[in-house]
Amino acid sequence: MKKLKSAIYLATLLGTAGLVANATAADNLADFHAENQECDSCHTADGELSNDNLSYENAQCVSCHGSMAEVAEDTKHEHYNAHDSHFPGDVACTSCHSAHEKSMVYCDSCHSFDFDMPYVGKWERHEPSIAELAKDKSEREAALAAAPRDTVDVVVVGSGGAGFSASVAAHDKGASVILIEKEPVIGGNAKLAAGGMNAAWTDQQKAKGIEDSVDSMRKDTMKGGRELNDSTLVDVLVTHSKGSVDWMTAMGADLNDVGRMGGASANRSHRPTGGAGVGAHVIQVLYDNAVKRDIDMRMNTRGIEILKDDSGKVKGLLVKGMYKGYYWIKADAVILATGGFAKNNDRVSKLDPKLKGFISTNQPGATGDGIDVAANAGAAMQDLQYIQAHPTLSVKGGVMVTEAVRGNGAILVNREGKRFVNEITTRDKASAAILEQTGKSAYLIFDDSVRKSLKKIDKYIGLGVVPTADTLVNLGKLENIDGKALTETVARYNTLVTSGKDTDFGRPNLPRALNEGNYYAIEVTPGVHHTMGGVKIDSKAEIMNAKQQVIPGLYGAGEVTGGVHGANRLGGNAISDIITFGRVAGEEAATYSKKN
Repeated sequence: MKKLKSAIYLATLLGTAGLVANATAADNLADFHAENQECDSCHTADGELSNDNLSYENAQCVSCHGSMAEVAEDTKHEHYNAHDSHFPGDVACTSCHSAHEKSMVYCDSCHSFDFDMPYVGKWERHEPSIAELAKDKSEREAALAAAPRDTVDVVVVGSGGAGFSASVAAHDKGASVILIEKEPVIGGNAKLAAGGMNAAWTDQQKAKGIEDSVDSMRKDTMKGGRELNDSTLVDVLVTHSKGSVDWMTAMGADLNDVGRMGGASANRSHRPTGGAGVGAHVIQVLYDNAVKRDIDMRMNTRGIEILKDDSGKVKGLLVKGMYKGYYWIKADAVILATGGFAKNNDRVSKLDPKLKGFISTNQPGATGDGIDVAANAGAAMQDLQYIQAHPTLSVKGGVMVTEAVRGNGAILVNREGKRFVNEITTRDKASAAILEQTGKSAYLIFDDSVRKSLKKIDKYIGLGVVPTADTLVNLGKLENIDGKALTETVARYNTLVTSGKDTDFGRPNLPRALNEGNYYAIEVTPGVHHTMGGVKIDSKAEIMNAKQQVIPGLYGAGEVTGGVHGANRLGGNAISDIITFGRVAGEEAATYSKKN
């Protein structure tokens, strides 16, 4: 039966004649399935949805069609195989495939590829804001009047690197933990991170003979942030950075490749061997460790309101499940790890009007919920006006191209075929320089030597966003770049590599000449990437109020917080930030819960 059902599904997906005729007679997946099996092949006996995770329903999908990896093998395409996803964890089929309504491609929330999927509708999303949800007074009040549905020591809101780090750290300190996530999949923005995890004077650096120091990382971070960072938080970041790498390594992470990101004075960006994307790997390791610890993880569940007792201490969290509605969880401590708001252009453009209309590199959940929830609880804010654009968002497909491509030797050229900037300057400067070029975009140019140095590049090639040619002149013809000027530019750059000094733009690292094999180009433009501001925290990740007092039992970690990065974040510091402060928040919240 499983093979038969899979054959029907795959025929529908791939357009095989005959079986498709039956499929097109239905309006949605539920109608189609009803032609072949009973409702209880998807639903529980009582017909109710199992939970907000749709755990039972997704299990039925897998029992029939196989795992994501198995389906990916059966749905191979030249490019854009959505089942061969960079998403970590166990991705739920229902993230895309709806039953009684049109399905949607979750990937379209970030990308602009053409996916062929049965019963697909247009990607649309209206997510009520925290303020709009506050109007659900009767439902909210009924939920709060009832007994708590669950009681734990710590509730963590957000399943990115900060949320998972906090959850694992709190558990290992003896706390019971519930982790909630409003999206149907885990990982937050961290799952998209490709570059690396900055850390100073690590064992991995020492093994490669790389000279670095905590003080050097501190100076780079402060300089990159225009000296506007909270120096106390920067001290936590840099002094804990090696420990964060060690902690992840002890849990099974491979952070043995060490490269350099913009604004760094040494190679300190740690990533998997061969240069694979660091974010999805880190999230997978954290997720596996959360599963091993049997941490309660709930998807499709939003944190709505911090609940306090009469003394002002946190007593729990009001949540809303997509399917199960409002309920509250009693807890001594709540950790907000909800990320930033770069996907919310209305909010972004109010704070920085020049970014109005900009596309974002972020996942769809990065709308600023956590900031609103914290503000309603009395939290103070810091640095909200500082918003960063990532300079290299692929024009085709909406793929963010990691800074590590430049760090490993790629150059930036304009349509005239000329370099115009130090490729590994800070992101704000690189973005500004690109926007000054013809068409407000530029091209990343590299060769096979750069491609071989970084596994992540093969992913971009697999997505079909990287034209290639055997000569620079031919590459120029493909992308409407002046091929003659491009050839001269690369030749000039190669002489600078040989001399060991970039006298044209002051690039500090010149890892390799571009003269091996084929040449590649990726058209890029800046996209809203990181929001440096958020809730104000202290060195223990405790959230502060406007009077600079701790809100007892409320913690924050990751991009929802402000102060760590000042006016501009350095590439590679975000993963270090979320792991370090997530771990601090988890341990501090667990300790607090034992005292209360």
